[in-house]
Amino acid sequence: MDKKVILLVEDDPDDEALTLRALKTNNVRNKVVVAQDGVEALDYLLGTGKHADRDPEEMPVLVLLDLNLPKVDGLEVLRRLRAEERTSILPVVILTSSEEEQDLIKGYKLGANSYIRKPVNFIRFAEAIKQLGLYWLVLNEPPPLLGNKR
Repeated sequence: MDKKVILLVEDDPDDEALTLRALKTNNVRNKVVVAQDGVEALDYLLGTGKHADRDPEEMPVLVLLDLNLPKVDGLEVLRRLRAEERTSILPVVILTSSEEEQDLIKGYKLGANSYIRKPVNFIRFAEAIKQLGLYWLVLNEPPPLLGNKR
């Protein structure tokens, strides 16, 4: 059975490990693909660059997007995703440590589905990931994206 993919866009190895651990702790069994910068995330989602062999019609069910990324920042990644027809309605949750109100406002203006500040404490972070997984992967009815037919 083909598992639905979560794309985690995170450049900090500690935050990546923490997120993966929190997903595993909360029994989120989806395959997680990690992109460590904005260019890699766009290449994965658009089927370009080192991901040119990936079928761009097969979209993740959820993108967890950090904002402070090298090469292309998270807000620009979001802007480009919303500008592309095949990724315009892809569920994107900004998962960031940014405390900047402007990031929050820009994220929503650019079409983020949700904005979550990463808690510093692992127990609180794991609980946030549990709630995120429960809502976005179980309760939420995803849009009919290409390649994600029910």
